[in-house]
Amino acid sequence: MKNIAVIGSGTMGNGIAHTFALHGFSVHLIDISETSLQKGISTITKNLDRQVAKETISEQQKEDTLANIKTFTSLEEGVKNVALVVEAATENLELKLAIFRDLDKYTETETVLASNTSSISITKIASVTSKPDKVIGMHFMNPVPLMKLVEIIRGYSTSDAVTKTIVDLSKQLEKVPVEVNDYPGFIANRILMPMINEAIYSLYEDVAGVSEIDTVMKLGMAHPMGPLQLADFIGLDVCLSILRVLQDGFGNPKYAPCPLLVNMVTAGKLGVKSGEGFYAWSHGTKELVVSERFNK
Repeated sequence: MKNIAVIGSGTMGNGIAHTFALHGFSVHLIDISETSLQKGISTITKNLDRQVAKETISEQQKEDTLANIKTFTSLEEGVKNVALVVEAATENLELKLAIFRDLDKYTETETVLASNTSSISITKIASVTSKPDKVIGMHFMNPVPLMKLVEIIRGYSTSDAVTKTIVDLSKQLEKVPVEVNDYPGFIANRILMPMINEAIYSLYEDVAGVSEIDTVMKLGMAHPMGPLQLADFIGLDVCLSILRVLQDGFGNPKYAPCPLLVNMVTAGKLGVKSGEGFYAWSHGTKELVVSERFNK
């Protein structure tokens, strides 16, 4: 399994492509826009440059990694002759179902189809294909080149052989695979998102401010960053989407997203990606500044 395709050249997609290519895989990076693809390659190049500067890889490894990546705007062309496809498109159910219907038409019978979804049912995704035994979740963490965890999600019909293949493949990428079953939010987000939501509720109910909430969790619980900072980093729209998946999947009001989160997403305050969330984000600065909306 040395030829793979990655669908989506955004934050997760380019990180996944970077990681596979660095480990010697031939990668087809697919997106609908040539502009998006070039932006993705530019991001990969900058991240490789950082690794060279830190002496974690050589200049030759950087050049070899970039040479291992080819870009495609055609899904049909991009998935030809690959043993694995990793879908890393936007976290939208209908979009993912449409992609997997097309993958079912364009890929070989034995091609494994993986989704990087952080919350959507692998069983549901697999149901639109003729080979549900070959469909699996491969949930990487952001930033992909640095984070060790890969959450491996077995759908209802995912075969033992495919699961073993993807577990072994993750280890080839120097990742730590953890196998979980297909229930809403899997493990990572079933635990993480209610914590983030409760932190937002604590702010909404004026229990404490942004920096106070994050400081308690960093210093008291040894978290590397506070939940509100992490929410900004993930994207508040993504957090909201996952909470809604949890709420719908379990039918439990404890997963209901905080009204403050809903309003912020509606207002376009999405965190790092929009430049403002709970913090004001300026590219190139490491200093965190609490958004004016929450300053007292």
